[in-house]
Amino acid sequence: MKNRVRIENNKAFHDYHVIETIQAGIELLGSEVKSIRNGSVSLRDSYAKFENGELYLHGMHIARYHGSFGNTDPLRKRKLLLHRSQLQRWQRKVEEKGLTIVPLSLYTNDRGLVKLDIALVRGKKVFDKRRDIKEREVKRQIEKHKRYLGAK
Repeated sequence: MKNRVRIENNKAFHDYHVIETIQAGIELLGSEVKSIRNGSVSLRDSYAKFENGELYLHGMHIARYHGSFGNTDPLRKRKLLLHRSQLQRWQRKVEEKGLTIVPLSLYTNDRGLVKLDIALVRGKKVFDKRRDIKEREVKRQIEKHKRYLGAK
């Protein structure tokens, strides 16, 4: 498939320490798939939560598709499709360790199916965020000096 879509959740990397990731399918309606292929989706402030042994994604905004009637709520909860053993293992980790599940990216694979990379995460403290920003700035400065010295 030519036109692949990839939407990233950059806020997740800023706000959380990623512990483990997994690829999940997502239960969608036809008009939602069309909107995703247009890139009309936002993963910001979305999270996954267990309900009756199933994992549901909350807060993902998929814009209404133009030209389609019967559009649903853009913020409705959507079921994530995982193997039973994966669901049980992650549910134990969330309950025992107080971790959270957030989406990292949404994309279409080779067959045109919409997939979601989700991660088991732990929230960062303010000082962790500051340290990450400082490290990023130092790396930028080093690269800048390398380019400057390499040009001479």
